[in-house]
Amino acid sequence: MADQIAVEVAYALPQRQSLLSLTVAVDSTVQQVIEYSGILKTHPEIDLSKNKVGIWSRTVKLDERVRAGDRIEIYRPLIADPKDMRRRRAEKAKEEGRADKTTGGRPQQHHQDD
Repeated sequence: MADQIAVEVAYALPQRQSLLSLTVAVDSTVQQVIEYSGILKTHPEIDLSKNKVGIWSRTVKLDERVRAGDRIEIYRPLIADPKDMRRRRAEKAKEEGRADKTTGGRPQQHHQDD
């Protein structure tokens, strides 16, 4: 079976993970493997025009060819922009006095001599 290779397709939700092992043709693309796996029927929320995909945590295009042992990962869209979330946490820390209002760093601790 030299013209077949073993690969996996993974998709994780907060509550559960789907990990499918399959055998596909050597020249299969990422998209072909995803479609062949049936995961799009199991998880209709997956939209390959929006969800990013990767192989072993490296983002790839849908037309990339798979190799033996590849794990194709389908990523969920981010709920919030990470930069925006960091900015909000920093502002909250400044408001609560946990960060210096000018530098954003930790405020200076003033120790009283006993």
